[in-house]
Amino acid sequence: AVQSALARTWGWWPAERAPRYWKSGGPSRDAALLHVPLPENGIHQGVTLAPVPEAVFNLRGAEAEIALRIGQDISAEQAAALDYDSALALVDGVTVAVEWVDVRWRDGLKAPALALLADGQCHGGLALGEWLPASTITGRDWAKQLCTVSVNGGDPQRFTGTHSLGDPAWLLLDWLQHVAREYGSVPAGTVVTTGTWCGCMPLNAGDRFEMQFEGLGQLGWQF
Repeated sequence: AVQSALARTWGWWPAERAPRYWKSGGPSRDAALLHVPLPENGIHQGVTLAPVPEAVFNLRGAEAEIALRIGQDISAEQAAALDYDSALALVDGVTVAVEWVDVRWRDGLKAPALALLADGQCHGGLALGEWLPASTITGRDWAKQLCTVSVNGGDPQRFTGTHSLGDPAWLLLDWLQHVAREYGSVPAGTVVTTGTWCGCMPLNAGDRFEMQFEGLGQLGWQF
């Protein structure tokens, strides 16, 4: 409710439709998933290096992620009948993503959980790479997926199979049903980014964060 009120106040997306960009995820499959709509004016699409943010509040952090795009309109009734396989079949595109992590509360990450959730679950902005067809991830062994990150061109850090849910598409069913319940439908073209593979990498002003998912693409953000 707070997220929707803030969106109306600040015009984060047109009031007559559902949000087109989301973040979703959780620490494990046993935990409740969180689904957060994202301000559309904070999205960088099809970039290789996202530009320096105009304003930073309390934190520069970056997370290497994978984003999925839905290829058709989904009604609430259709969403309610989905299972994992039918939800995955709705994906028409996949890309790499960097989420910029920031906190507007003066308490920073020590703010209460609901306060952090109201703040977009610590969301500053999102950069999306070039879209690939959904067939790119068909049958993919996520346990072997390599993600490499570096800061300022330094020694790369390697992360293999480190997604908290084991499969970034595992959250699709819960997320699609959440969006459909809240907004009546899920429009074609809606995008969800699915959680970090490298944790939250702390950065300083002037740092350049770069990452690559083997077989899926690479992306950077200049802070």
